[in-house]
Amino acid sequence: MSVDNHVAGRAPDLSVLVDSLGQGQVIVDPDRMAGYRWDRANDLGAGVPLVVVRAESTDDVQVAVRFAALHGIAVVPRGAGSGLSGGASAVDGCMVISTERMRELEIDPRTSTATVGPGLLNAEVKAAAAEHRLWYPPDPASFEFCSIGGNVATNAGGLCCVKYGVTADYVLGLTVVLADGIAVDLGGPRLKDVAGLSLTQLFVGSEGTLGIITRIVLRLVPAQRSPSTVVATFHSLDAATAAVLDIKRAMRPSMLELMDRTSINAVEDVARMGLDRAAAAMLVIQSDEPGAHAAEEIARIEEICTGHAADEVYATDDPETGEMFVAARRMAVPAIEKLGSLLLEDVGVPVPRLGELVRGIERIRREREVLVAVIAHAGDGNAHPLIVFDPTDADEAARAQLAYGDIMDLALALGGTITGEHGVGRLKRPWLGAYLGPEALALNRRVKSALDPAGILNPGALL
Repeated sequence: MSVDNHVAGRAPDLSVLVDSLGQGQVIVDPDRMAGYRWDRANDLGAGVPLVVVRAESTDDVQVAVRFAALHGIAVVPRGAGSGLSGGASAVDGCMVISTERMRELEIDPRTSTATVGPGLLNAEVKAAAAEHRLWYPPDPASFEFCSIGGNVATNAGGLCCVKYGVTADYVLGLTVVLADGIAVDLGGPRLKDVAGLSLTQLFVGSEGTLGIITRIVLRLVPAQRSPSTVVATFHSLDAATAAVLDIKRAMRPSMLELMDRTSINAVEDVARMGLDRAAAAMLVIQSDEPGAHAAEEIARIEEICTGHAADEVYATDDPETGEMFVAARRMAVPAIEKLGSLLLEDVGVPVPRLGELVRGIERIRREREVLVAVIAHAGDGNAHPLIVFDPTDADEAARAQLAYGDIMDLALALGGTITGEHGVGRLKRPWLGAYLGPEALALNRRVKSALDPAGILNPGALL
């Protein structure tokens, strides 16, 4: 598959697109387009778009995609630009279709569903649901600035996944614009529906390579009970990961997060919360079970952490205090970003192998002589090693890239995955074949070819 921009060597007449959509929705000025070249991964290979379309409706997306298909222009879908794998990096001469203005929002408390536009932020959906005493559980650490469309495109996870699952578990329906400009409605506000192939789920996590999502029907659940929180610090990472395993064997907490010493200190530098700078690891654990049951779980968690030689175990049922520690975990990435440029990893292993993963990352850190901070959705076995480097130091930047590959190789060797929730994007594409194997990779390509035979949708991402 290939994209042949500017069919027959003729530059497309963008005024036709402006006439169809309006001047405010079509950007051709290079300075204004610059902000649409990168997502949060800051992919050094990002190209320069030919045009940016800020769509406001499914019809707008159809007009833009049909124009792109007619002229052989690559299309890069973009949400809030908060992605961490280069999935929204522009390619030279492409059309970036931004869904930031697609902000439909309707809550139906009778069916416990939300019908939303892809441009809404995760936090906005949560807030709207809360007005009806409902809850949208998926909660990436970036929930305040990541879009629902991007969450669906990457099948984002978050801090509550250990109990409540990921984005795919809450997507009931989609409207998707295909590579030929046809819009198709899939699923809807029904909890059970097995008529036909599971096409709705096919597009969840497809990273804009199969179609552009323009409307989403989400499942909501009753509002979460106020959680109780345990914070435990450990003198060794091994002790912390051993505690994680025993907690998972005994119960299903609503949150089970890990921070290593580097991330603890980075957050403490910013927040001045009194976190233990000497701790090798800190666990933030929550239970949202009903009253007495939550008390039993919290007591058992304290017992397990103490049994694994925790230096300090602190429990609280005060929501504000608990949220303070959750906020510390959420601010880890921006806090670590203050130490230098980042290569943000996202690997996952079976939970029993989490300790091996963390120890292996420590070894890679020493061997490559780069700073690597580790935060993790520990209850899922999903770790986010953050490789810190100075981009002006060519040798250090090269070692950081080597460490990035080493960590993915390590995850694969442990029976894990190269991405648990951030997506493959462009940065992890070289490792996808090793993870999937030749047969599954070929099957992915067959699906892509069937839906996008000209290869115009997000070329270079995922496959």
